[in-house]
Amino acid sequence: MPSRRELANAIRALSMDAIQKANSGHPGAPMGMADIAEVLWNGYMNHNPANPKWPNRDRFVMSNGHGSMLLYSLAHLTGYDLSMEEIKKFRQLHSKTPGHPEYGYAPGVETTTGPLGQGIANAVGMAIAEKVLAGQFNRPDQNIIDHYTYVFLGDGCMMEGISHEACSLAGTWGLGKLIAFYDDNGISIDGEVQGWFTDDTPKRFEAYGWHVISKVDGHDAEAVKQAIEQARAVTDKPSLICCKTVIGWGSPNKQGKESCHGAALGADEVALVRKTIGWEHEPFVIPENIYEGWDAKAKGAKLEQAWNEKLAAYEKAYPELAAELNRRSKGELPAHFLEQANTFISSVDAKQEKIASRKASQNALNGLGPLLPELIGGSADLAGSNLTIWKESKGIKDHADGNYIYFGVREFAMSAIMNGITLHGGFIPYGATFLIFSEYARNALRMAALMKIQSIFVYTHDSIGLGEDGPTHQPVEQTATLRLIPNMSVWRPCDAVESAVAWKMAIKRQKGPSSLIFSRQGLPHQSRSVEQLELIERGGYILLDCDGTPEAIIIATGSEVDLAMAAAKLLNGKGKKVRVVSMPSTDFFDAQDEAYRESVLPSSVTARVAVEAGVTDGWLKYVGLSGKVIGVNRFGESAPAAELFKEYGLTVDNVVQTVEAVL
Repeated sequence: MPSRRELANAIRALSMDAIQKANSGHPGAPMGMADIAEVLWNGYMNHNPANPKWPNRDRFVMSNGHGSMLLYSLAHLTGYDLSMEEIKKFRQLHSKTPGHPEYGYAPGVETTTGPLGQGIANAVGMAIAEKVLAGQFNRPDQNIIDHYTYVFLGDGCMMEGISHEACSLAGTWGLGKLIAFYDDNGISIDGEVQGWFTDDTPKRFEAYGWHVISKVDGHDAEAVKQAIEQARAVTDKPSLICCKTVIGWGSPNKQGKESCHGAALGADEVALVRKTIGWEHEPFVIPENIYEGWDAKAKGAKLEQAWNEKLAAYEKAYPELAAELNRRSKGELPAHFLEQANTFISSVDAKQEKIASRKASQNALNGLGPLLPELIGGSADLAGSNLTIWKESKGIKDHADGNYIYFGVREFAMSAIMNGITLHGGFIPYGATFLIFSEYARNALRMAALMKIQSIFVYTHDSIGLGEDGPTHQPVEQTATLRLIPNMSVWRPCDAVESAVAWKMAIKRQKGPSSLIFSRQGLPHQSRSVEQLELIERGGYILLDCDGTPEAIIIATGSEVDLAMAAAKLLNGKGKKVRVVSMPSTDFFDAQDEAYRESVLPSSVTARVAVEAGVTDGWLKYVGLSGKVIGVNRFGESAPAAELFKEYGLTVDNVVQTVEAVL
């Protein structure tokens, strides 16, 4: 049987060889953390390479994602479907081994990492998902949800603000099955971190409420093993194992230096590493006894089989719970959810209420939440303004089986934690703040879109219409820039009915995130036929039409739809032929077939005006060069909403005059 150091050296060899072949990559972290990874994966990780989606597997997150070859080496060596050919194609087009781990490419990759700090935040989300799912499904005699979340992170992750936000919450929530390994090697891209990072990290994490094990020799397998045992023994706190390591361990000329952080070692240095660590094999050659030492397929099959036997007993004792767990694990919606959602939408339409769309959003949660036990969410310290608490909300800190999360003022961490919850499975998460503060969370939104995962971002106070709080709180460019994120679906509804449809579509959409944008001020109900009600989910539809072919079309969203309707009625009363198109979701509208889009916005009608209380450029593709856009291309002011709308030209008179100007 190979020694632990020989097994760890397989990671070092594969990593440096793949990076050298690509002439690109980060060898320092894989070589420095190889000994820690060997102890964890061979001694503690419960996983099954033959079934990477086994629900009760331990999760492993490489937060310092630049060290991706460590993760790819582990997946290959332990028996996942990641061939040596894919290792050789590291960082190449269409390979399963991109430069940073990407969810959905290689098996065993639990999340996309690379933007530092987000991996640990994702891991916090995974750990809270495990804890709440266990609270909802475990019974005193049946512990069916029971697994760990392990995460590797480095100095860069520790410096990023999101790690402070997320780790503070992890301590508050007492996530005892979250164990993080801090690669304390003192080196980042610019060199020795003592010039810019002198935090007392153990004390910081102790202050967060973590169990901290400091000064562990990351190259001593026995010391690492003892630290893991200590961490697993503490069940009411997350654990941080601070491992002192040497970056690029084994490289005689580059270890301990920034030169091995983000560049291939070079052919000569790779050869020297082989001699230094006693690795006598050619590049990409792994001896059979090393493969045997790493192979986790048989162990993984036994672990999953044992769990399946527990599941069978659970199914017998609690058949309804077991069926529900199975459904949620598969990511399937309840059997009659869409039908019931449509019934709820019809009931909202019948009420004809004038309410703020943020209140309509809360009503939607009250209407749809009881139909969807996997719904979990919260707000970044704005629940009373975002209106995210609904009648069956239960805080997760006080209720093991809860469904509501108080995130505190942590927009970025909230969003990345939501992504981790989604990735774990069993939940559909939502998280809310003011639209202006989507800026704080932007990279987590991008990551959700990149991973094609279902996180629902709720944003209220959607325009200068929030009034007196002024330009620091008044979003102008945010809705437009959210629409620019590939695979991000954005809804800005005009009334309670469109708000309910937006929630339904976000819940239905499983291949990407959604941003739901709601108003602070009251919005009047818009009357619709049954056909129009059904067309809302197509993203854009004719809300008000004229006889025959229209002479002009007004396109609007959100609070500006009512302006468009009033203006069109005045113009039609003057003998003009004006159509109003409500477009709550440009991306859903753009996804419709050409025939439908042409029926709503016929190319023959070039007199078009778009109205939205935000920056205007994005609407040019709908109005064309001969059309006009009424919007807000400068920052707001502190004043009552009605005064601001008049100041910025968001009035019925201005819409009428603008339409007349393009006719």
